[in-house]
Amino acid sequence: MTRLAFMVLLLASLGAGARDLPKTVREALASAGVPASAVGVVVAPAQGGPRLISVRADAAMNPASVLKLITSYAALDLLGPAFTFHTDVLLDGKLEGGVLKGNLVFRGGGDPGLTYERLWQLAHGLRARGLREIRGDVIVDRGYFAPAPYDAGEFDHEPRRAYNVGPDALLVNFDAVDFRFIPGAEGVQVTGEPDLPNVEIASHIRSVDGDCGAWRHDLHYDIEDNGLVATAVFSGSYPRACGERTWPLSVFDGPRFFESLFRWIWSEAGGTLRGSVRSGATPPGAQPFLRHESEPLANLVRDMNKYSNNVMARHLFLALSAERLGGSAQLPASGRVVRDWLAARGIDASGLVLDNGSGLSREARVSASMLAAVLASAWSGPLMPELAASLPVFAVDGTLKDHHAPGAAGMAHLKGGTLTGVQSIAGYVLDRRGRRWIVVMMVNHPNANNAEPALDALVAWVSALGAPRAAGGGG
Repeated sequence: MTRLAFMVLLLASLGAGARDLPKTVREALASAGVPASAVGVVVAPAQGGPRLISVRADAAMNPASVLKLITSYAALDLLGPAFTFHTDVLLDGKLEGGVLKGNLVFRGGGDPGLTYERLWQLAHGLRARGLREIRGDVIVDRGYFAPAPYDAGEFDHEPRRAYNVGPDALLVNFDAVDFRFIPGAEGVQVTGEPDLPNVEIASHIRSVDGDCGAWRHDLHYDIEDNGLVATAVFSGSYPRACGERTWPLSVFDGPRFFESLFRWIWSEAGGTLRGSVRSGATPPGAQPFLRHESEPLANLVRDMNKYSNNVMARHLFLALSAERLGGSAQLPASGRVVRDWLAARGIDASGLVLDNGSGLSREARVSASMLAAVLASAWSGPLMPELAASLPVFAVDGTLKDHHAPGAAGMAHLKGGTLTGVQSIAGYVLDRRGRRWIVVMMVNHPNANNAEPALDALVAWVSALGAPRAAGGGG
C-alpha cells in the first residue's frame, strides 16, 4: 500500500469514528463502572479544524482542578506574564540609630509565592537598611483582599490539609508546615520545615515493610494549637520503602502563622520587637521603606499548575479584580472580569459556574467544549508557551508524574483534576506525526476515581495517532 493510500484510509477511519470514544477508553470506563453518559470529551486539532472526538461536549460538568486552566490563561493574558505581586514594608514612626520609634507596617499585596525563605530575605533586607529594633507594633494590612468569611473545613472537614488553606493578602509559605517523615530501624522521625520553635512534634509512627503505594492511608495526625503554641502528634504506620516523604499541613491560621514566622526570623536576624503583631489598615503618613516583589506571574502559574496549588489559584483569581477594577479584590468581581474576558474572545461561557478559580469546589461547572475553546485560544495566541509550559508533562512531572500509558510518557502537557466523584484532564497531546491535539476529558460519577486508566488510555490513543498499528486498531 502506498503512503498516500494509507493516509486516505487512516483519515477515513478517523472520520468514521469521529464522535465515538476509542475502544480502549470504552473498555477502561466499563472496567471502572462508569457509563459513557458520565463523561464529557473533546479531541480537536490545536491548529483548528473538525473535532476528532466529541462526546457530551456541551454538558456542564464539575472540572475539579482543570478549572485552573481558565484562571491561568486569564491571569497571563489580563495581567501579563511579567506581572509581579508586591509586599510593601512601611515605617509609621521615626527611624534613628537603628531604632524605629513607632510601628512597622506590612502591606500585603496577595503574593502567593511568599515562602518563609523569601520572608527571611525580606527581614534581612530590613536589617541591611538599618532597622534593628521596633519599639512599636508590627501592623499587618491585608486590605488587598476584601474581608470575606472562609471556613477551611467546609469543603471536606479537613481544615488542616494544605489544599484547604484560604486566601490571605499576606500569605506566607502557603500557611503550611512541610512535615517530613524519615523512616529508621525503630520508628519514623518527623521534622517540620520551617522548624518553628513554637511547634512541638511527636512521632509514634511504626516503620513497616511493604510497598509505598498510598503511604498516607495508615498515617494519622492530631494538631492542637493554643495561641502561638502548637503540638503535632503523628501515629500509625509508614512503609520503609517510601524513603523520605513530606506532608504539608496547616498548623495555625494565617495571622498567627505570619506572626510565628516573623518573630522567629526577625529574632534570628538579630532584630528586636517590643510590641505586638496585629492586623490593621496602613496608617496615614506611613512612609515606604522596602518593597518585595514576587516572581513573575509566568513562574507562579507554572508552580501553581505543576502541583495544582489551590491557594495560589485563589490568589491569581482574586488579583484579577484588584488589578483590573481597583479596590479590594472580591470573588464575584473577579468572576465578572473572567466572563467579560471570555466574551471578548468569542468563547461561549454557557453553563460556566466559576466560584473561586481553583476548582476545589462542588459547585464549579464548565463544559468540555468551553475548555477546548480556551485551549484553542491560548494555542493561537502569544502566551501559548507560558501556558503550555506550566502544565505537568504527562507521566514525567508534577501531579501527573505517576500516570502510565504505553508510548505516551512525555508526549503531552496536561492539567489533571481530582475530587471525590470527579476525574479530569485537559491540555495538549503530541501525536506520532508531530501534530498537536487539544484533549479534554471529564468524568463525573460516583466511580470516577476508578477511571484514571480511561483518561490515560485516551492520552495514549491520541499520542499514537499516525502510527499505523495504533491508529488502525484504536477503535
